[in-house]
Amino acid sequence: MICYRPLWEMMAHRKVTTYTLREIYKISHATVQSLQRDKPVSTYTLDRLCKIFNCRIQDVAEYIPD
Repeated sequence: MICYRPLWEMMAHRKVTTYTLREIYKISHATVQSLQRDKPVSTYTLDRLCKIFNCRIQDVAEYIPD
């Protein structure tokens, strides 16, 4: 399972909210909800998040074996 806990921890540390993702960076509400629920998102979205936060994929998502 892919988990986005690192993303939320990084966002909290940087004081970035989901509102910022939606309104400033134009990430759709549906995509933000998918991230919140650890649902699949596109590699395009993961790439955008890495560019937005100037980080590596490991800072956004982690793999947790079932």
